[in-house]
Amino acid sequence: MDIREELSKRAKQFNKVMCSFLPKEEGMQKTIYAAMNYSLLAGGKRLRPILMEETYRMFSSVYETENERDVIESFMSAIEMIHTYSLVHDDLPAMDNDEYRRGKKTTHAVYGEAMGILAGDALLNYAFETAAFAFNKAPLNAKIVKAMQILSRKAGAYGMIGGQVVDIETENMEASCVSIERLEYIHLLKTAALIEASLMIGAILGGALEQDVKSLEQIGRKVGIAFQIQDDILDITGTMEVLGKPIGSDEKNNKVTYVTLVGLENAQKEVAKLSKEAVELMDGLSVQSDFLREVVLYLIHREK
Repeated sequence: MDIREELSKRAKQFNKVMCSFLPKEEGMQKTIYAAMNYSLLAGGKRLRPILMEETYRMFSSVYETENERDVIESFMSAIEMIHTYSLVHDDLPAMDNDEYRRGKKTTHAVYGEAMGILAGDALLNYAFETAAFAFNKAPLNAKIVKAMQILSRKAGAYGMIGGQVVDIETENMEASCVSIERLEYIHLLKTAALIEASLMIGAILGGALEQDVKSLEQIGRKVGIAFQIQDDILDITGTMEVLGKPIGSDEKNNKVTYVTLVGLENAQKEVAKLSKEAVELMDGLSVQSDFLREVVLYLIHREK
């Protein structure tokens, strides 16, 4: 299996799904719709919705009805909207102050800072509106309620936003005051939370047993932390041409990273360790997916 080719194919399939949920750029507030759509269509590998769909397929085997397909697709679109809103806000002058992402101008660079803030806000709200669409298709499905609970918690103050808070407060701390435990906590919430949510929601909607859902949460945790450490590594070893965004932004923003604390070689060793642990957890699932295994390894060891 050529994992890059397969990911590209699935990303294109998902883009067609997501486009069916995009707001029409009309009305007096059409600028916000344009900014939302610009953000969502600016590229990206669509890894979170792809992970969600794969765990759904693992435990449900096939789409049993059109309504079930609509349910998983609404959550796939919602998770990508939440991820995108976090990037829009992350790029703002008050945060990382980046003008390029995925080789294109960031949302605030195109539409202005105020509209960048509002576009992120709108995407977050629209994500839950999109996820709630699932209730129209299966109003009595208790699995949707559980999926909504996971989505809201992993994206909120107990999850991604909480990690962003600690990350911001850590930015101006001296390296000697920042512990590995603090960095791992940031990675766990800021990066891993949405990966955990993607794996868990797909499994829950697919009818997985509770033990498998718990294992997938742990897999997402290890993958997310390794993913962020690899991101820190690439910020040093990568190029703008490959990454599609400026390198050295961590140093520019005085950020203490895993590489800062333990060095490049030890950071790479930690990525390998977490990768091995994630694969071992996958071996213990009640059903297996070669594609999921390949995606996890690709995510952790990617070059961009």
